Amino acid sequence: MSATPVEDGEAAPAEPVAGKRIAPARQNPDLLALVAVVWNRFRRNPVFWLGMIALVAPTLYDVASRGWGTDQAAHAPIVFATAIWIFARSARRAAIVAVPPKAWAAALALAPPLLLYIAARVTGLMEVRGLAAYLAVIAVLYAVGGARTLGVLWFPILYSIFLIPIPDTFVDIATQPVKLGISKAVVGLLSALGLPVATSGVSIYIGQFELLIAAACAGLNSLISLTAIGSFYVYLRHNASWRYTLLLITLIFPIAVFANFLRVMILVLLTYYAGEAVAQGFLHEAAGLFMFVVSVLTIFLIDKVLTMIGTRMGWMTA
Repeated sequence: MSATPVEDGEAAPAEPVAGKRIAPARQNPDLLALVAVVWNRFRRNPVFWLGMIALVAPTLYDVASRGWGTDQAAHAPIVFATAIWIFARSARRAAIVAVPPKAWAAALALAPPLLLYIAARVTGLMEVRGLAAYLAVIAVLYAVGGARTLGVLWFPILYSIFLIPIPDTFVDIATQPVKLGISKAVVGLLSALGLPVATSGVSIYIGQFELLIAAACAGLNSLISLTAIGSFYVYLRHNASWRYTLLLITLIFPIAVFANFLRVMILVLLTYYAGEAVAQGFLHEAAGLFMFVVSVLTIFLIDKVLTMIGTRMGWMTA
């Protein structure tokens, strides 16, 4: 073996070891790329970034402390953690295509969310405040990377909207037709089976018992949670195909409504045969959890069937 002269100050090249492969250098994780981009922007204008942190951080804390413990936002902690992971996963591609807009365009994008945030602070509306902070984050992403960056981050941006609490007024309005439809369907089916059941509005009467169909039984909570879980599943399973994501989301609504129809019917039967104490106890929550699990498994099954059909027809890859 011949020796290779080495100049002073240079390191000698490493000799390959027989029987061993030299592992390639590890690439920096996507999260480090995201941190590097944010840090570079922060050094250029720290006052702006500190102001945005002061706007978003307290809002996120208030939304989490007040709403994430309720049934309507039980999915929010999972959405928050997975959204951060998706942002970090897409950070490198977003940084590559980043073309910051002109200063006036960035200021124009930031103005409406800031005005909305001020109005929400004055009125004390937490839901509007959360929406303003959400729009402000989108405006900041646009100011940092431009429209192309938003195009790369389209899914985590839309996915994060599940963190915004839904106003109670909207919940009441949105669930009223569904509650009426579920109560009529349950009463119609049980009446056909010969049970003494009747309905008046969203109330169901069976025997000597009266049951009120609450907003939770209308399926809005499970609909939101199923949409969030289904969207995340499709994003990972089908490489962020927005067309297929939209297709599966349209199927989630009837799944959620049918699952809650079965839940209400089970609770009505439990009340009639076992008594109100049994139906409103542990079995009440167990029925809701069971139907939610069944709904999630149904989404997975539908996705499997659609994937098989799409693969055979050639408009989708497995």
